Amino acid sequence: MSVKTNNIYGKIMISDKTIEKFVSHVAMDCYGIVEFVPVNVWDAIVGFFRFGSEVKGVKVKSSGDRITINVSIIVKYGVSIKAVVEALKESIKYKVERFTGMLVSNINVHVMGVKR
Repeated sequence: MSVKTNNIYGKIMISDKTIEKFVSHVAMDCYGIVEFVPVNVWDAIVGFFRFGSEVKGVKVKSSGDRITINVSIIVKYGVSIKAVVEALKESIKYKVERFTGMLVSNINVHVMGVKR
């Protein structure tokens, strides 16, 4: 799927995969994020056989001009998980809305573990 919009210059279409890659770059700039992890075993298997073409731990679904983002992360040991998640959500929402021109309706962050 992709998000679509029109302006005076024509149509703009941005694929969900492009947004997933952008979200992964935005998230890695946030303090306290160690890595992304697949949500379930099926995602891990699919990611393994696609040899890294998928962005693991980030799923984007779009409908119309609305974007829903799911992120699965491992956070750094010793940081406030609540603070890291709130900063991550704010950063993703702001930067994705600026990047795409679309509205981010929902961001779900799944903290899958803690790592030193």
